[in-house]
Amino acid sequence: MYTILLVEDERWVRTAIRKTIEKTNLPFKTVHECENGLEAIDWLKENSVDLIMTDVKMPVMGGISFVQETRNKNANLDIIFVSGYDDFPYVQSALRNGAIDYLLKPVDLEDMTLCLEKWLSKRPRIEEKPKTKLMPSDMSTIEKVIQYIEESMPGEVTLYEAAENVHLNPSYLSQMFKQKMNMNFSDYVQTQRMNEAIKLLCHTSLPIAEIGHRLGYTDTAHFSNKFKKVTSQSPSAYRKSYLLSESQK
Repeated sequence: MYTILLVEDERWVRTAIRKTIEKTNLPFKTVHECENGLEAIDWLKENSVDLIMTDVKMPVMGGISFVQETRNKNANLDIIFVSGYDDFPYVQSALRNGAIDYLLKPVDLEDMTLCLEKWLSKRPRIEEKPKTKLMPSDMSTIEKVIQYIEESMPGEVTLYEAAENVHLNPSYLSQMFKQKMNMNFSDYVQTQRMNEAIKLLCHTSLPIAEIGHRLGYTDTAHFSNKFKKVTSQSPSAYRKSYLLSESQK
């Protein structure tokens, strides 16, 4: 199980977020809760976690200050901001200070699931093996499928195509993939496609319609909706956010 530290000043909100995490049925466990950033810093002096979820506005020490302080000591710690303030400056500040994602309260199950699945998909492969406890033969198959998906990017990859590539029944592969990777095949592919979209948005000047087309989306609106579900931002907002962050470095 991956461990989460939850930092939020309102107890009922912490409870709601913790229960939402549990409902995702993903390999995550909230191991500790703190009411503010200062309390979290003290706890982290003698403890460690895989992921931190923190509110932005809290008494004593808010989320931005907490993350700045934490980043100075552990630059590799992954942090997700959770806030009820749907305001661009807050999003910008969170991303600029090292947040890997941003969720808005109240966090629904779909958004939480997509956020955690995205985090899982970015974990180093070496950590995925022991966490998923794959048998050697299954790992070989799953690795082949993942390799096939990566080689097929940035276009769409269907379950049928992947199953045909590893000579398995699509239904059987779907069940195996879900069991071993803790996420659906289609969700994994969508996450990888959105990662490709992020690369193109941040490192090219291609129009959003062209980026969507390269990813296999013929309808720009459909691409934008899919992107927003994964990142909580539209493609144009994400690009503006990234460019602004880079200009202020």
